[in-house]
Amino acid sequence: MSRLPVSSSKRVLTSSSSSSENGQDFAPAQKKLRKDPEPVRPRAAATIIGSKRPAVAASRALVSRPVRGGGAATVAVGPSRGVLKQSIASTAAKGGNIKQPVAPAGAKAGGGGANKRHAWDLKGKVSDMEGKIRNYQTKYKSINQENEELKGTMIQSQTRVNQMEKELEMQRSQISEYEDELHALAGVRNELEKVSSEKNTLQKELSNLEGKYKVMETLRDSQETELQTLKMKLSVQESTLARLQGTLRDTEEEVRSLKETVSQQKDDLHAGEMERRRLHNTIQELKGNIRVFCRVRPLVDGGLSKHIQLPASDDKTITLAKTEESHTGKTADTHKNYNFSFDRVFGPTASQQEVFEEISLLVQSALDGYNVCCFAYGQTGSGKTYTMEGDEFDRTRGVIPRAVTQIFRAAEKLGAQGWEFNFTASFVEIYNETLRDLLYTGKASKRPEHEIRKLSNSEVTISNLTYEKVSNEDQVLGLIALANQNRSTAQTAQNDRSSRSHSVFQLDIEGVNAGRDVKCKSTLCLVDLAGSERMLKSQSQGERFKEMTAINGSLSNLGIVISALANKESYVPYRNSKLTYLLQGCLGGNSKTLMFVNIAPEPDSFGETLNSLRFASKVNDCVIGTASANRK
Repeated sequence: MSRLPVSSSKRVLTSSSSSSENGQDFAPAQKKLRKDPEPVRPRAAATIIGSKRPAVAASRALVSRPVRGGGAATVAVGPSRGVLKQSIASTAAKGGNIKQPVAPAGAKAGGGGANKRHAWDLKGKVSDMEGKIRNYQTKYKSINQENEELKGTMIQSQTRVNQMEKELEMQRSQISEYEDELHALAGVRNELEKVSSEKNTLQKELSNLEGKYKVMETLRDSQETELQTLKMKLSVQESTLARLQGTLRDTEEEVRSLKETVSQQKDDLHAGEMERRRLHNTIQELKGNIRVFCRVRPLVDGGLSKHIQLPASDDKTITLAKTEESHTGKTADTHKNYNFSFDRVFGPTASQQEVFEEISLLVQSALDGYNVCCFAYGQTGSGKTYTMEGDEFDRTRGVIPRAVTQIFRAAEKLGAQGWEFNFTASFVEIYNETLRDLLYTGKASKRPEHEIRKLSNSEVTISNLTYEKVSNEDQVLGLIALANQNRSTAQTAQNDRSSRSHSVFQLDIEGVNAGRDVKCKSTLCLVDLAGSERMLKSQSQGERFKEMTAINGSLSNLGIVISALANKESYVPYRNSKLTYLLQGCLGGNSKTLMFVNIAPEPDSFGETLNSLRFASKVNDCVIGTASANRK
């Protein structure tokens, strides 16, 4: 049975042996062909590769559109569906290409040549279809041949593909080997670059070393020459060394003897220092343990006072001359002189340096272990504060700053002999029989109360007082400046700025000579007393009168104490005033005392001057015995 190909519209062409009932579909088929006159384009042959063939659905018979060939009559669709389905399946299974039916060569497209077959001309249509089938069978055979050739070609291609895959695997393995070699070569290249750079560096170093080698050769030649010279010098030095070794032995012997001499000299120096202190103390004792200096203040206008006479040939006497009127009026006026003698009298032209030179040996005794007290006495405005403190300039500095300077400089010199000193400073004021700390820096409302206490070793101390450790004179001068700011002063008829209290500066000295196992302890006490004056002279009132009463009372008690010491009484009333109680260690017993009596040169101060000189004479006549050093 002949087989027909499937058209693009999936309608099946049937043979002429179909049943008659299919003829009823001819007319509609013709109408469909008229509505769609455009022929279906033939498709390319589909090459089926492999053993599997595509299945063709055969459940339903589809009605295909008529294929208009070139000049061929339109063939109606027959009812023989089974035959057509079988032919399509067999064609697809063989792998042939299914192409559109081609019209016979004699037929013309669009029916423009031969006449179309009539619908009833089934035999003609069948003949046409058979012709087409023969053509398709011829093409099918050629396609099968071509397919077989393609299968052979495909097998060769697969064989070649397998070979190519094997070659590809080999190439890949070679590529991986090449890549490994490339990595290795890259490392080698890096190493080569490093080696090249190191080579360049080494070449540069080599060139530098060659230059240095040439320099070293030159240096070696010069050093060899120098070595020869040094060998010659060494031989000379060896001979010199032998000579010097002999000299060294002699020198060592001499050094040992010198050390012994130095040690002996140190002993002699210490003994000399002790002897100096003893002789110094003897001289001070011969001068008197209580000495009185008188100092006359110059007039404001620079002239000379007529009632004060100072002999040019004698610096230890002073005379007050006064003309007194006759009480009866019958006799002429009388001239009365008051002569006084002291350890030293300083006139109005005496400088601060001259005054201090006379007491410098006494200040030295403080470092030797003796208690030393120096105080200024006199009426208001007589120059006590100037004598004791002076001004800020070096030329006009007073006793206190000069004494401090001498103490520290002498301590520094004694340090070369093995002495070490510790200094403690304090500054107290006695105002209206009340003790005040002049170094206090706290609030005035919180000032502590102070009491004078006598310790078991007869030392006098003050409770709650500020004791400052000092190591140089600048620190002490700073404390003195602070004390001057805190001291009580006021204006009186005698002085615009009169000291209304007694100020007492104390410097406690402790010395140790560890090599000699010697210790000493002493106190340097420098006192600026308040001005003594009478009420009519000072015209004090109110608070000033109370201050004046307290000042005169303490000074009177000071005179009583000195009189008791001069008369060698068994009881000395030190406790009658705070001033004498505080100064008892300096006025009696183991101490050296110096009193400055300051007098004013004005004629209207004659009475105060006379009273001051009389009080100073009592002190000058006082003998308190021999002082001893505080040594251990």
